[in-house]
Amino acid sequence: MNVTLPEKNAIKKRQLIIYVSIMLVCIICVIVAFYVQFYARIDIGRLVGIAKEKEFGEKTEEQAEILENEFETIFTNSLTNPDGQGENKKKDESRDLVYTEVQKKESKLNSYDVEVYIPKINIDSPVIDEYNKDIDAFIQKTNEVLESENKNIIYTVEYVANIQEDILSLMIRSNLKEGTSAQRVIVETYNYDLRNNKEISLEEVLDIEYVDKSLVQDKINEKIETEQRQVEDLKALGYNIYSRNTSSDEYKIENSKIFYLTDNVLYIIYPYGNENYTSEMDLVVI
Repeated sequence: MNVTLPEKNAIKKRQLIIYVSIMLVCIICVIVAFYVQFYARIDIGRLVGIAKEKEFGEKTEEQAEILENEFETIFTNSLTNPDGQGENKKKDESRDLVYTEVQKKESKLNSYDVEVYIPKINIDSPVIDEYNKDIDAFIQKTNEVLESENKNIIYTVEYVANIQEDILSLMIRSNLKEGTSAQRVIVETYNYDLRNNKEISLEEVLDIEYVDKSLVQDKINEKIETEQRQVEDLKALGYNIYSRNTSSDEYKIENSKIFYLTDNVLYIIYPYGNENYTSEMDLVVI
């Protein structure tokens, strides 16, 4: 025997299905929105087919050259945008996410000339704790220089920090000149994903900024090969210049650890003074 469902009950059943479907869609949207806000970095405009003007990877040779020439001026010994994200991650609420922990300017005739601005990262994180331990090496070196006698040492430390795309980027540069020995320039960078509370790699930054990694690799290779050709020309004239091994794996993106992100500019840095007594370094601007 066929039983016919009353029309009123059928309507209620359809309405219930619609309401439940709407609720499920809303819940899914909230979950996706939460994930995008706090964990993922998804360009919604790209997802819906709206292209935005690219900031990275599209600089002309002239623009890159200007930025490279201005590199010396970007060290402000401060966090350039202290009102950035990550306020809830601070260890000390009264300080910026990056602040100057040691500031000293002191001279002693024939012994040393010191001017240092050494930062500390003010974030409660095991990763940051390791960063700060590493940065302490600059403090230790400063103390060594201040205890020296009749060595005629010039030692400087400066830094700059920035937050972009929820990425905290800190760069420190030190300059050491001891007597007649070669000048040594060390550059260290620390890049931290504030959204996901972890260290972030160059590859990940390029993915976030939608930059073609193969094009960046080509720029790196071209820069290193150009610099090495100039080195060979100078060596032919009798100059003693630091040589690059253009086939070295250190120039691969996945091995490039020294980089600084600021104001839609990415500096990829190869500071040879980190391992050798030299002031030579190569700078690739993206």
